[in-house]
Amino acid sequence: MNTLNLFGAAAALTLLAGCTAAPEAPVTTAAPAQAKQAFVDDLLHRMTLEEKIGQLRLISIGGDMTRERLADEIAAGRIGGIFNSVTPADNRPLQDAAVSRSRLHIPLFFAYDVIHGHRTIFPIGLGLASSWDMQAIARSGRVSAIEASADGLDMVFAPMVDITRDPRWGRTSEGFGEDPHLVSEIARTLVDALQGESTSDADSVMASVKHFALYGAVEGGRDYNAVDMSPMRMYQDYLPPYRAAVEAGAGGVMVALNSINGVPASANRWLLQDLLRDDWGFDGVAISDHGAIAELIKHGVARDGREAARLAIEAGIDMSMADALYLQELPGLVASGDVAEATIDAAVRRVLGLKYDLGLFADPYLRIGKAADDPADINAESRLHRQAAREVARTSLVLLENRNRTLPLDRHATIALVGPLADAPIDMMGSWSAAGVAGQSVTLREGLQQAMDGKGTLIHARGANITDDAHVVDYLNFLNWDRPEVKQDPRPAEVMIAEAVAAAKRADVIVAAVGESRGMSHESSSRTRLTIPDSQRKLLEALKKTGKPLVLVLMNGRPLALTWAQQNADAMLETWFSGTEGGHAIADVLFGDYNPSGKLPISFPRSVGQIPTYYNHLRVGRPFIEGKPGNYTSQYFEEPNGPLYPFGYGLSYTDFSLSPVRLSQRTLPHDGTLEASVTLRNTGTRAGATVVQLYIRDESASVIRLVKELKDFRKVHLEPGASTVVRFEVDRNDLNFFDAQLRRVAEPGEFSVQIGLDSEAVRHASFELL
Repeated sequence: MNTLNLFGAAAALTLLAGCTAAPEAPVTTAAPAQAKQAFVDDLLHRMTLEEKIGQLRLISIGGDMTRERLADEIAAGRIGGIFNSVTPADNRPLQDAAVSRSRLHIPLFFAYDVIHGHRTIFPIGLGLASSWDMQAIARSGRVSAIEASADGLDMVFAPMVDITRDPRWGRTSEGFGEDPHLVSEIARTLVDALQGESTSDADSVMASVKHFALYGAVEGGRDYNAVDMSPMRMYQDYLPPYRAAVEAGAGGVMVALNSINGVPASANRWLLQDLLRDDWGFDGVAISDHGAIAELIKHGVARDGREAARLAIEAGIDMSMADALYLQELPGLVASGDVAEATIDAAVRRVLGLKYDLGLFADPYLRIGKAADDPADINAESRLHRQAAREVARTSLVLLENRNRTLPLDRHATIALVGPLADAPIDMMGSWSAAGVAGQSVTLREGLQQAMDGKGTLIHARGANITDDAHVVDYLNFLNWDRPEVKQDPRPAEVMIAEAVAAAKRADVIVAAVGESRGMSHESSSRTRLTIPDSQRKLLEALKKTGKPLVLVLMNGRPLALTWAQQNADAMLETWFSGTEGGHAIADVLFGDYNPSGKLPISFPRSVGQIPTYYNHLRVGRPFIEGKPGNYTSQYFEEPNGPLYPFGYGLSYTDFSLSPVRLSQRTLPHDGTLEASVTLRNTGTRAGATVVQLYIRDESASVIRLVKELKDFRKVHLEPGASTVVRFEVDRNDLNFFDAQLRRVAEPGEFSVQIGLDSEAVRHASFELL
């Protein structure tokens, strides 16, 4: 971390101010909040209605306007922010137009989707969450902020904190899984890392949390679909991560594309006013998702663009992203009295306040810098962060199977590396890879080759295409998320499989890199099947018949149905899409240079028919009890109940044991605390880390409660034979829930403390809340 902090300071020093200034922030001895309000109020008082409305427009580069026309629109005061313009050289002339040519010299802010890295790409969201390591996650966020700000960006549309319990949804890859507590902790961590000590620092960016709200609960896992949810479930399970990000100080909120109980989020007063601003106290900027205001017409709640603009501004959408309706309709709506100018003023005040907090009025070129300081190689900075990417990626890998200690591999062995993802640099980066460059990615083939260093032999064969389904291939090409670097091998499937089998027969062990292309786990990439595509399944079946040890390296952006793999693979490593340094990180784990410690942040179903499968579900009156089958219980009869791999699961190259749970007392006063502890021991022969997880179960309450809830966790590293006492403090806050009246309460009664190394394998103890 010291290296990163030093580099962050250096990066900040290089972002020198330009010579053209926006309106100067007043020199005052007033408190900062008062100075900000006075400055914004004075500027707002001098603005025309057209200039005010201009501040509410967030325009995408590469849309309908040329850069020349865009500069003219900026100079006319009709644009408040820009997104998808990524380098200082591109951003500087646009900022020049704002601060040199516009009447009031109000600077622009520049935004971009920086989800899991900017130029240096870290593991996708599910991978970061699998680390259960807040220091590693913070490190990824700080590097992202340093690189994004060095590219002239002021805001990032991140973190993405939608709770996800339906892996058919393609955007599962962007988020952090199924659990409110874990996702909330990550939300706070990333907001703090991105925004740094102050959002006005040159190496910090403003976080805009998304997608508000409930986007991960779309029906059927189909993107952009409706959400219909009880208020109690909403408050208990889905809203906490957004609130955590807001409480951490996120300056922006991107509003979701879905509807909530019949009202689109972009027109939802309750969501944006009553909840976000009045209850949670959010005073930042609410931004629509791409084109969402015009989509109110397709939702069927607005007759035309005029009504859509009115609904959005009155609901609380401050800025319209890639949408012309505010510019077209708000002047007339104000003139007719259908929208009060005070409503416009409130939105503009928040946008100006955002720019003030970003330090842009003091220095519009704070992050853009001087042209003379632009780097000759815009990717040079990312190379300074490769070690961080490698170290974080290693923490994200989850060992699912390891029969007969197949892993770690021997460097001196002959290894057959097969599969369509073995040498796929763009897929290694995953979806939403920002300004990452595929040519900088380390593939698995490169990582293994370098790690073997000539000691053994690596034989490579593609073996199969990602998919031979022409419909899927055409769809991915249409979306253009798989770039030209990824091509279908035109050879017949039988020829490719035969080549892979021949390689396997010459080898001591097979490593098969299989799963999804990054375009299969992306926005608008929902799936009806979660199995490994048929083309790859046929390859695996042929490889299995060779009798050689079979190691699967999975690359995917969602939980897959892995029943065949679980039964047939000798070892299986979940690597998600692990980023720029993924090939090195995976090789580090495969060869045992790093002992895997990742734990699943989301349950893996046995089949798509089990969805939704998540650990913290509501209790039922006829529960299925493992080992006690019977009629008329809540179960599927075609296959075993429960997930294939549960939430919190992950193996190690060593073994860990837990003692029984010890409680400091058996009763908990309403305002008191108790300590729950276990002794964790490394009973194996290698040093390693694991995650000790604390769950609470409310045995009876006024409403049905969840079977258990994650409340705390510790990632602990131990040497072989070493042990340590892991302590958790439990108080009333850990027992709170939302009752039928949406009151946050903790009701007296019995509670179970469950501590384990995953959500199923737990030790129990009980206490009573007085």
